[in-house]
Amino acid sequence: MIDQLKLLVRLYIDPAGAMGAILDRGSLLFATLSVLGLTLLLKTGIGYDPQFAFYTPLLMLAAFYVPGILILATLIARVGGFAVVFQRDYSSLLTCAAMAWTAAMAPLAIATHLTPSVYMVILGLCALYFAFLVFFAIRTVLSTDTGPTIAIVCLSWTSIVVAFLLWGPLGFAMRFLASPFFLFYLIYYLRAEFSGFGSGLRQRQSHRRMLEAAAINPHDGEAQYQLGLIHQQRHQYTEAIRRFQAAVTIDNTETDAHYQLGRIAREQGRLEEALTRFETVLRQDEKHSLSEIHRDLGGTYLDLGRLDDARRELVIYEGRRAFDPEGLYYFGQLLERTGDPSGARDMYARAVEADRTAPRYRRRFTAKWSRLAQKQLRKLPR
Repeated sequence: MIDQLKLLVRLYIDPAGAMGAILDRGSLLFATLSVLGLTLLLKTGIGYDPQFAFYTPLLMLAAFYVPGILILATLIARVGGFAVVFQRDYSSLLTCAAMAWTAAMAPLAIATHLTPSVYMVILGLCALYFAFLVFFAIRTVLSTDTGPTIAIVCLSWTSIVVAFLLWGPLGFAMRFLASPFFLFYLIYYLRAEFSGFGSGLRQRQSHRRMLEAAAINPHDGEAQYQLGLIHQQRHQYTEAIRRFQAAVTIDNTETDAHYQLGRIAREQGRLEEALTRFETVLRQDEKHSLSEIHRDLGGTYLDLGRLDDARRELVIYEGRRAFDPEGLYYFGQLLERTGDPSGARDMYARAVEADRTAPRYRRRFTAKWSRLAQKQLRKLPR
């Protein structure tokens, strides 16, 4: 209980880190009870619509808001099919969202006896803070990029609007479903199905605990690397770098760790460091990551203005992976910068086509390069 309360307080201090910690150690039971407890506390000061029961916020989160986010994520961020994403991420996202709601709405407990106008202002600020926390929850659980995450947060309120539109017609049914006797029999007969709701979160936490246990071994670089991947997917780059560096300290031939350190360094604009890491990977395994080392090395040379070196690497990569939108986009950039607009146009068109024909699960990663290629195509003279 104390640990869960610490996670709740940490949301005010370090929301990004707190969401990662909730994913690792959070309790769905505590998160749902915290929503119910805060709602009961607030109930006396809202000047109350009798249809607004104490379970309403939790029901809104569980039945409308979180599923709505998952639907938007499959459409905008292309994180996978809804059924797979729901089974994998629903309980994790609900836990994070419920903790976010409790942290964001807790200040209302102080404002319940203020004037209605002041209360509404504070309520609005709390709603904005909830959206701010949900941004980190989505990015942590679903590993989405910043742009798609902002779009999902902005559109997520549509599910709440739908819920309120349905609340009147479904109000009687909702009150019936909330009957203690009905809930008792529902949980009794469907307890196996209910226990499955938390399986995604339990699996994540079990995997994390096993990796942490393995990482105690000072000679196990692979465990450090796997933990680094978890933090990298959550956009927690400081901790990811620490884990990857620990992996290469244990074993300097941990090629995957060098590669990820190079990718992070390039993303953060530390191009010389990225170049050093990628060159190390190339020496250790010139076909690393299905030859993507040549693509990333070529992209880094391109960023540094070393066009001849970039051409050498991208020619190798295009010869091995002729249908990768990112590599084709880089090649288009190279040709455009070396005065070959016709060749650049061909590469950009191939990048768009490669994304269009990519398997659905890959489009989450390829769509960005298709959009960039289309943007460049519009700029080039016909």
